[in-house]
Amino acid sequence: MRLALVLVSIVSFAFAQQVPRPEHPQPQFMRGAWQSLNGTWSFEFDDAGKGLQEDWAVAGRKFSRSIVVPFCFESSRSGIGDTSFHPVVWYQRSFTVPGEWKGRSVLLNFGAVDYQAEVWVNGRSAGSHEGGNTPFKFEITPLLKAGANTVTVRAWDPPTDRSIPRGKQYWEPKSRSIFYTRTSGIWQSVWLEATGASRIDSLKTDASISGAVDFQTRIANPEPGLTLSYTIKNGETVVATGTGAASDGKYAAAGAFVRSPRLWSVERPNLYDVTLQLKKGDTVVDTVQSYFGFRKVALENGKVTLNGRPVYLKFVLDQGYWPESLLTPPSDEAIQYDIRMTKEMGFNGARKHQKLEDPRFLYWADKMGFLVSDEMANAYLFDEQYVQRFQKEWLEAVERDINHPSVIIWAPLNESWGVPDVTDPRQQSHLRALYHMTKSMDPSRLVIDNEGWQHTEATDLFAVHDYTANYGDLKARWAKVEVKPGAALPPHGVNYLAPGNVYNGSPLYLSEFGGIAYILPGSKVPDEAWGYSGVEKTPEAALNRLSGQFDAIAQSPIIGICYTQITDVEQEINGLMTYDRKPKFDVKELKKMNDRLR
Repeated sequence: MRLALVLVSIVSFAFAQQVPRPEHPQPQFMRGAWQSLNGTWSFEFDDAGKGLQEDWAVAGRKFSRSIVVPFCFESSRSGIGDTSFHPVVWYQRSFTVPGEWKGRSVLLNFGAVDYQAEVWVNGRSAGSHEGGNTPFKFEITPLLKAGANTVTVRAWDPPTDRSIPRGKQYWEPKSRSIFYTRTSGIWQSVWLEATGASRIDSLKTDASISGAVDFQTRIANPEPGLTLSYTIKNGETVVATGTGAASDGKYAAAGAFVRSPRLWSVERPNLYDVTLQLKKGDTVVDTVQSYFGFRKVALENGKVTLNGRPVYLKFVLDQGYWPESLLTPPSDEAIQYDIRMTKEMGFNGARKHQKLEDPRFLYWADKMGFLVSDEMANAYLFDEQYVQRFQKEWLEAVERDINHPSVIIWAPLNESWGVPDVTDPRQQSHLRALYHMTKSMDPSRLVIDNEGWQHTEATDLFAVHDYTANYGDLKARWAKVEVKPGAALPPHGVNYLAPGNVYNGSPLYLSEFGGIAYILPGSKVPDEAWGYSGVEKTPEAALNRLSGQFDAIAQSPIIGICYTQITDVEQEINGLMTYDRKPKFDVKELKKMNDRLR
C-alpha cells in the first residue's frame, strides 16, 4: 500500500510539472470530476484570414506550431513570444474523456479568450463567445465520441480596434508609456468537467453578518421535482444543513442560518465551505463545492466600514503583468507572493487596474485577508457597439466575482476611458447607467462611476488621481476640502466633475498618487523607462518623497489611498518592486508610512 501511495505521489507531481497552472481554475465553483486541458496545443497564425473558408476546424487538420496554454502567443512562457500583430489564431488539441464519466454530461470551460472565440469539437460547432475577460462554457456531450476527441478554437482579437474592452493592451506594435504588450487568444485555463443531465449553472451567495445565508442558483436542463441541498462547514465542523426547492424549474434557492458567525476581515479572513447538491428525490444529480465569508461593507459617517468598523483603504495599484507571461499569472505561487509582499508593505488591498483578474487571485485574496477593488478592462472609443459590448461583458464580470468577500469596490470605468467626451449627454448617461446597473446586480458593495475623473452624482466614493510630487502642494490642495454635498473641489488638471454635475459629498478616495520611479541597481529596464515626475537617483530620495506624500495625506480628509504601483511594468518603472518582483525599498519602512494612515 505504501509503495502504491508513493507511486501515486510521483505521478501526481510529474503531472503538475507538465501541466501549467494545474490547480482548479475556479475555487468558488468546483466539481469533483474535472480535467485540465492546459498544456501543449497545436497552433497556427491565420494572418490571411482563410481558416474558416478552408474549414480548419475539421479534425485532422495539422497546425504547424505548438503553444503552451494558457499563455498567450505574445508571451515567452507560451513557447512562441511573438509580439507582432496576428488578429486571427487557431488552437487544437486532443483529449480523452475519463471512462468513469460515462453516462454524464461533459462541459468544456474557458477562463477567458481574448477577444472572440469560436469552438468546435470533432469538427462540429460547440458555440462561440465574445468578450476577452470573462469565462464561458459549452455542453459538448452530443459532440463526443469514444476514444480520442479533438477541440479546435479560433480566436479573433483585432489589435488596433479601440472600441473593444482592451485595458492596457496597446494598439500600436510596440508598447509605450502606460500601455503594454497585448494578450491575444486563450489566456486563462481550459478544463473539462462532468455533471448530471440537470446541473447547477450559476451560484450567488448572500451572507449577512447576522448569520443568514441565501443560496440562489440557475438550473440548466431543468426537470420537475428538483431540490437544492446544502451543507455548510467551518473547518471540519458542520454548522448548517438544509434543503430548498426549485421555484419554477429554471432556478433553485435555499436559505440557511449559521449561529454566531465568524466574520471575514483583513485580520481574520474566516471562510465557510459549502457543498451544494442538486437532487431528484434521493438521487444526487449535480454537486458543486464553494465557499463564502460573512462580512458587511458600508459607508457610515463619511467612512468606509467593514463589519461596522471604519477601515482606511490602503491600496496599491496592481496591473497584474509578469515579464514571462504578461496578463496570465505564471503560477499560483506567484499570485500568493504578490499578495503577501503587498501586505508586508502595510497595504491592506489592491486596486486591480484595467484587468479583470484571474479568479485564483481573488481566491487567495479571500484566503489571505486582502481587499480588492474590482475593475474592468476599458475601451477607448464611444459608439453604440462599444456600449453593447461593454455592458454585456461588465455584467458577466460582476456575476463571476460577486461571491468573493475580498471584493469591496466595483469600478467599471477608469479616467473616462470609453467615454472620452463627457459633455455628450449619451456618455454621461452611460456612466450613470453603469453605476445603477451594477447596484441593481449588487447593492452590497461600493461602486465608483468613473475612477479618478469627471464624476457624475452617481458614485459611492469620490475617487481622485493626483500625482503632485511636492508634499506642500499636495497638502495645500486637499487638507481643507470640505466633504459635503455641493462643496468646491480643488482644480487639478482634469475637472473632477462631469459638466452639469455637483459634488455629492461622498468620501474622498485618492485612488492614484505617487508613481515614484527608481531603478534598482542591476535590474534591466528598457531605454524608454520612465516615471511620474522623473526618476529618483537613490532609494533614500524616493522614500523621502513618498514619506512626504503620506504625511500630506494623513493631514487631509481623504479616507483611502491607492499608491501607483506595486511592480514595474515593462517601460513604466514606478513600482515598489521590479518587474521580476524584487523589492526596491525596505519593506518595513513602507509599512511605517502606511501605519500613519488611520
